[in-house]
Amino acid sequence: MILIGLHLFGENVNKFEEELADYVGSEHAAALSAGTAAIHMAFKALAIKKGDIVFCSDLTFSATVNPIIYENATPVFIDSEKDTWNMDPKALEKAFEKYPCPKAVIVVHLYGTPAKIEEIKEICDKHNVPLVEDAAESVGATYNNKQTGTFGKYGIYSFNGNKIITTSGGGMLVSRDEEKIAKVRFWATQAREKARHYEHKEIGYNYRMSNIVAGIGRGQLKVLDERIEEKTKIYNTYKKEFEKIEDIRMQPIPKNTKPNHWLSVITLKENSKIKPIDIMEALEKENIESRPVWKPMHLQPIFEKYDFIKVLDKPVSEKLFESGVCLPSDTKMTNEEQEKVIEIIKDLWK
Repeated sequence: MILIGLHLFGENVNKFEEELADYVGSEHAAALSAGTAAIHMAFKALAIKKGDIVFCSDLTFSATVNPIIYENATPVFIDSEKDTWNMDPKALEKAFEKYPCPKAVIVVHLYGTPAKIEEIKEICDKHNVPLVEDAAESVGATYNNKQTGTFGKYGIYSFNGNKIITTSGGGMLVSRDEEKIAKVRFWATQAREKARHYEHKEIGYNYRMSNIVAGIGRGQLKVLDERIEEKTKIYNTYKKEFEKIEDIRMQPIPKNTKPNHWLSVITLKENSKIKPIDIMEALEKENIESRPVWKPMHLQPIFEKYDFIKVLDKPVSEKLFESGVCLPSDTKMTNEEQEKVIEIIKDLWK
């Protein structure tokens, strides 16, 4: 075929969609430019509009929330629970009591650890409200041997440069709804109608994944299980080495789950003589990167005007933010480099 020279999607895009959908056990997938774009398209597919309420995990990155605002809807933030650090089903029930008719619920699987997704889905089903899973951090993680991102109406994955597998940028939207996924592909390709000329009847977006990026994704998908093993080894090494320090707790591994351990994260007891900033500064002196746990959305200046639903007087999300540290977790980190991180942290308690 001799081409005019305009952009044409190649085979890698279709194949990456098929292979990712097959890996996670979903029926259909749309390869997009970012996980944020995938969330945006999920909300557009749900016809979320101005005035609609969307329940959203409080402890997350702002990319989970921003697409709600893109559609001029209203987020209501739901506190975490201590077992998984994810959305608290009890707080979600409380939110439904206050706001009986939200348009959707979006739950995050934080740092690759599955939320109490079956409980959350049961609550959503009871209220006949669609569930969206932000599995940007949890591709490959499972709950009762079922992949995160496949419990709700829509699931989102990210292949950003910092994720467990990466295409440097990119995301995926998965669903059992073939018609909606086809519509998302249409919107994501500037909503171009089938015509010889360029015809547009709807507003479109430049959200489609490129063929080159998809090709990288296909290669990365082949090593996902290996990456999960490596990330799990890093987590288990930290856990073993810190067991004798009573002040340190690793992010819990809930029953019946297999996290992908995208990041290994610790929290410190409230009365610990060592504070998170002490750890971060000690590592920084050795040119070692670490960072705080996500700052809760209800504390963010841009979102502070929106409602926040909690069960306890002191929000769990705030406690985690105040006490947590994300440790170096890159699979390229050598054993010696991880041992150095551990030694620096242990020395703070001597």
